[in-house]
Amino acid sequence: MIKNQVEMRKLHDEQQTDLLNAVFETQESERRRLAEDLHDSVGQVLSAIKLNLHRLDKAGVGETKTPLLADTRQLTDECIQEIRNIIHNVLPPVLTDYGLKEALEGLCLKMEQTTSVKVHCKNNLDEVRLRPEIELAFYRMAQELFSNAIKHADATIIHLNLTKDNGWLVMEFKDNGKGFNLDEVKRGFGLKNLQSRVQLINGEVNVYTKPKNGTITIIRVVI
Repeated sequence: MIKNQVEMRKLHDEQQTDLLNAVFETQESERRRLAEDLHDSVGQVLSAIKLNLHRLDKAGVGETKTPLLADTRQLTDECIQEIRNIIHNVLPPVLTDYGLKEALEGLCLKMEQTTSVKVHCKNNLDEVRLRPEIELAFYRMAQELFSNAIKHADATIIHLNLTKDNGWLVMEFKDNGKGFNLDEVKRGFGLKNLQSRVQLINGEVNVYTKPKNGTITIIRVVI
């Protein structure tokens, strides 16, 4: 009896450690992505603006500065737009202002407009807001699933269904991508991200897939 209790305690501690590690890795991944976005987009535009300002400062009295000023204004507008895009990716205003239903519909529309993937989005949610941590977690997981399906699975059709069912919030994400061997990638970073987010809201996630047969991911949480 005591031996079993010790083993169960040890297993529980290992699970908690794995969860904390997964949360840490998820946070670090998001920080790296934010840093890369700032460096690759905003950083480069600001460098160009700085160069233009230096050239304007060095320009002679008789030289025309109009083209440089016009270019600098355009670069400034681009920088502002890039910052807005990054803010939208980090925490979309539509999510905080209008909720998960509107945010996911917007995400589906964006994915369809910016990729070659056909996206079918359905939900039966009402206008009642969910807890903020649930809304944010489900939105982040939808982003993760879209990224995996498009970048790694080569999907061309995606179905996202969000429903309330007998006190549960259920998100089903289905793609027609190339699928994968679940046993081989069960510790992959993408799946660990999903599992860590789900556990933080006391939910559950199930993934059904096999090579060349697409993937179905079902995420559930009590509301």
